[in-house]
Amino acid sequence: MTADTPNPPPPMPPTAGGLQADDFDALDGILDDLRSREADVPQWEFCEGFLAAVVCCREVVSDQDALDALLPEFADEQPLFADDAQRAQFLALWQRRRAELAHSLATRVDSLADEHAFSPEVMDVKGAIACLPEEEQQAMAAEQPDTELPSFGQIWALGFMFAVENWPEEWAAPRDPEVAKWLDESLQKIVALTEDDTGTPIENMHDEEGPPSVSEARLNAFGEALWAVYDMRQIWHSLGPRVGTIVKTAEPGRNDPCPCGSGKKYKKCHGA
Repeated sequence: MTADTPNPPPPMPPTAGGLQADDFDALDGILDDLRSREADVPQWEFCEGFLAAVVCCREVVSDQDALDALLPEFADEQPLFADDAQRAQFLALWQRRRAELAHSLATRVDSLADEHAFSPEVMDVKGAIACLPEEEQQAMAAEQPDTELPSFGQIWALGFMFAVENWPEEWAAPRDPEVAKWLDESLQKIVALTEDDTGTPIENMHDEEGPPSVSEARLNAFGEALWAVYDMRQIWHSLGPRVGTIVKTAEPGRNDPCPCGSGKKYKKCHGA
């Protein structure tokens, strides 16, 4: 993160407060229900990564556009949600989380341990399963024998890159070579998390007393990825929206008829 990160904005109002454990449980419950009707609905960790990229994006991405990309059947006419109340609940929680992420990324911190630091909702799936009784682990393995458990931060990173791929124009490299290099290096730190953790596990991120499930290299890579999100937010915030190319139409000759339709020559009318 660079030293020119914006100063902390004022605290968010209570109505835009951060999501609590019950809120994330509600999101998981809604997504589970949607998945019963559409198997491709992602889990919340994927949505977390996607939403972080949306917050960082150079151009403002509306909630409707974001959810159309994430949940193709989010439109009103599609029966993805059980009813209007479920849809409204999901949208309200989404908007609160978006505001929370935007606030944390705009707040200057010196450490990721700071209570105001950007902290995505990420689950150590391997660690959680390793904490289950042996018989439950065996039952899960028998039920889904070919399922490969995701590494820590992997699903989040895949969600982030999914958003980047959905809006390639907004993530195109800036003209300044130094800034372009900075952006590329930041993105590569996210891409690194999309790969499997092949290091020796030293820590369990689900339960500190549980069997080790995450390597030291992975923990370091995750921290670097979080700082990279700060950097990307700063890059696009500093550059601002893209400036479109201005196309100038050909001007009529002085003796040509005026395009306004007056019947006069251009030099005697709008060209005077």
